Amino acid sequence: MTQQVPQVPPTETVLTGVRNFRDVGGLPTTDGRRTAFGRLYRSGHLAHATAEDAALLDGLGLHTIFDFRHSADHKLDGFDIELTGVRNVSIPLSDPADGAEFWRLVGSGNIEQLRSVLSGGKGVDRMVRMYRATIEDRTAEHSRVLHALAEDSVPALMHCAAGKDRAGLSIAVALLAVGVRQEAIEEDYLKSNDLHRRYKVKRSDPSGAGMSPEVLELLDPLFGARPAYLAAAFAAIEENWGTTDRYLSEGLKISPETRELLRERLLDEG
Repeated sequence: MTQQVPQVPPTETVLTGVRNFRDVGGLPTTDGRRTAFGRLYRSGHLAHATAEDAALLDGLGLHTIFDFRHSADHKLDGFDIELTGVRNVSIPLSDPADGAEFWRLVGSGNIEQLRSVLSGGKGVDRMVRMYRATIEDRTAEHSRVLHALAEDSVPALMHCAAGKDRAGLSIAVALLAVGVRQEAIEEDYLKSNDLHRRYKVKRSDPSGAGMSPEVLELLDPLFGARPAYLAAAFAAIEENWGTTDRYLSEGLKISPETRELLRERLLDEG
């Protein structure tokens, strides 16, 4: 049997004003194929992209950028830069009113307030609940993304604020739809922990007290990628739909024909 020659990944594109950017190519599927390079990308927001960043992004030939942020995110970080000939699609995956007070404390609360909402595993518990809820409550949004990818949106870039949670889950759902192994999805997800990728925490008090080691430790569950979070999303699929196939067909209304189109768009030629 002739062995398939593995894809050679392109040199990683390093962007100055965009965090957590990467190509989601080269990931193995359960049937021995791999995701193709140059088809699907993920990142943090593009609001602070430099002119050099824009030139590099323009060179990717992107068709669509999916922005999963909400209005409060736009107010905090700004809107994405406009790229020539690229369609920008806004699909908020969370409500700005949901947890608004919590995120206000994250940004400006004192140490006692932060301890009250984050200590003793509260931060991890909150993230686990959020991952589960994004799977259970956002089926219409994820369905819209998958149908768009199958129809005409590739090459595509998916992003939220940090490129870790909402974008991470949307990437995971797309990868599940084309049969990528769960352990490979997790490996890509955890790359968001790399120091050069992590979202820069914004606090109203940037002093030593406002960004002390204890503050950063309390905030870490919110701004780090943890296996338990993605595992919670996978568990929500299993508990609500039984299998990934049923999640896709019954939860997201993805037909076998649409899944085949997704495979044609996102996988190598095999």
